[in-house]
Amino acid sequence: MGTPSDETKLVIITGMSGAGKTVAVQSFEDLGYYCVDNLPPALLPKFLELMRDATNNIQKVALVMDLRGREFFDSLFEALDQLGQENWLEEHILFLDASDQVLVSRYKETRRSHPLAQNGLPLEGIHAERMILDELRGRAQHFIDTSNLKPKQLREKIVQRYSEKEQEIFSIHTLSFGFKYGLPIDADLVFDVRFLPNPHYVEHMRPLTGLNTEVSSYVFKWSDTKVFLEKTIDLLQFMLPQYKREGKSQLVIAIGCTGGQHRSVAIAEYLAKYFQKNYVTHVSHRDIDKRKG
Repeated sequence: MGTPSDETKLVIITGMSGAGKTVAVQSFEDLGYYCVDNLPPALLPKFLELMRDATNNIQKVALVMDLRGREFFDSLFEALDQLGQENWLEEHILFLDASDQVLVSRYKETRRSHPLAQNGLPLEGIHAERMILDELRGRAQHFIDTSNLKPKQLREKIVQRYSEKEQEIFSIHTLSFGFKYGLPIDADLVFDVRFLPNPHYVEHMRPLTGLNTEVSSYVFKWSDTKVFLEKTIDLLQFMLPQYKREGKSQLVIAIGCTGGQHRSVAIAEYLAKYFQKNYVTHVSHRDIDKRKG
């Protein structure tokens, strides 16, 4: 049996049913990965033998593993332990998730039943699935919350993270959000800025956002904001090179305020602009329009 290339890559796509695994595997196919949908975990060792055979010339593989193969699910953790011992293989677990409300809505739209609640309510199956997947979620290297993503946006995230060109670039993604709408599950670092003075209570600023100059000037004029930015930037300047050296390709820095409209937006924009001179930066605002419905 031959020795495979040092660049052999394996991505295991898993996560909640209805969170977008079908779109994900199609995205990996577009990136040139050999894809297998719903591979029973018990067959993973045999599949690794095929990958290890140099004559197959398979260097990039994406496997979907989910509860459709739940009768084999206990064997998945044993298979994952085996993966960690394969020094010729670069293994990565991608976990897709979405809020319970969004998952229920998707099941209603497609009129499909949840695999764990075929004769009951979708929410019952979702709760049961979360309990089963909890340990696997803890072993994942990358998370994508698809609650607010369209299929096209999910594809873009996967291409950004896994394409060969992008993997060579360390990038920073600053994300603003509102705590009232929940934490972003794909964040690596979370900073809470709810202690800063809130433009929401200035009546003429209430309908505006942190993208407005008047609002951002209000946020940045306070001494607490200046001290926070100074200390946060100092911390990030130490941490970012460490993340890059560790091999991380993207760091998601989430900035949260109450509603995700004013303070978090202004500070996420500021941090993205500050670090763009040394890093590739992206910025997005998850909840900026939530208040408008």
